[in-house]
Amino acid sequence: MSDDCIFCQIVEGDIPSRTVFEDDTAMAFLDANPLAPGHTLVIPKEHHETLEETPEDVAAHVFGVLHRLNTAVEHAVDADGTNVAFNNGEAAGQEVPHVHGHIIPRFEGDGGNPIHAVAGQRPDLTDEELDEIADEIHTQRD
Repeated sequence: MSDDCIFCQIVEGDIPSRTVFEDDTAMAFLDANPLAPGHTLVIPKEHHETLEETPEDVAAHVFGVLHRLNTAVEHAVDADGTNVAFNNGEAAGQEVPHVHGHIIPRFEGDGGNPIHAVAGQRPDLTDEELDEIADEIHTQRD
């Protein structure tokens, strides 16, 4: 646990939350500053700042909780769909340095954008550049 982490304080019960799921590994609660009705956060109970720092079994469990809750959130607020995402690192917009997944309900005509709009202008990459990136990912993943 991290004493100055708001999510760790929620896990400890020092800050109240509208908890919708909890087990030994993960916790889910409504976002206090929602982007839409039903906006839910899913976190590991242990403090890990980024996905890279999160053990694989914990990450898999957190995603499993996201998977199970996604339909429940959609039905609870009669959403037409959801965005499910992680902001991983400060450059990606992560505001709380405790890894967390978002379930953001979406509604027809809500004015929101698809996930492809999050990064601004798309890069114009050649086939060679794409091949180099793919090769580097293969090298880095093992």
